[in-house]
Amino acid sequence: MSKATIKPSNFEFLKLIKKNNDRDWFNAHKERYLTELKNIELFADALLIEMNKHDAIETVSGKKSLHRIYRDVRFSKDKTPYNSHWGGGFKRATKARRGSYYFHLEPGNSFVAGGFWGPEPADLKRIRDEFAYDAKSFRAILKDKNFVNTFGALKGEQIKTTPKGFDADDKAIDLLRYKQFLLIKKFTDKEVLSNDFVKTLSVTFKQMRPFLDYMSEVLTTDVNGISML
Repeated sequence: MSKATIKPSNFEFLKLIKKNNDRDWFNAHKERYLTELKNIELFADALLIEMNKHDAIETVSGKKSLHRIYRDVRFSKDKTPYNSHWGGGFKRATKARRGSYYFHLEPGNSFVAGGFWGPEPADLKRIRDEFAYDAKSFRAILKDKNFVNTFGALKGEQIKTTPKGFDADDKAIDLLRYKQFLLIKKFTDKEVLSNDFVKTLSVTFKQMRPFLDYMSEVLTTDVNGISML
């Protein structure tokens, strides 16, 4: 079996954290955590290698891509100190490539996501301007068979009203209402624990490329299509 797999013990440890989410228990099982984390780092390293075969990734190592298991509880009603999932993200390299990739591994709730979680106001305005001008090419991406089979539909928070500066009867009003632009695909535990899951994730991320490349072109050019880089 390849080392680049998610092992059953990785999930078993997460289940234990969920049942025993306190510092005393975690400190008593710190060695077990470090063992499980090491395997997740190996998996993330292998995933990064696969990702760089079809995109340029800024993240320098699998370890650097991983999110901390320690939760920031300062502004949360949930004061449990530890995450009960493994998660990580990859940022695309250079200013010409916009968007990022994220993976979330949790028993019964594993998924990958990509896109734009919180676009800056200027970026959001630029995207909306493009939709209002001509949304045909973006709609073609959303209707592509591979896109639909993989992600279903575009996800993300939307406003209920018309964005300021745009018309309520705009043909692209359904797209103009988006505040986030996310692609999400869920996986079963069986899929996550399979021997070839690292390649499955990479292929899924690769399916995001038409969407990410479209957004990258929009966000690196002005309304006349002239590069701003």
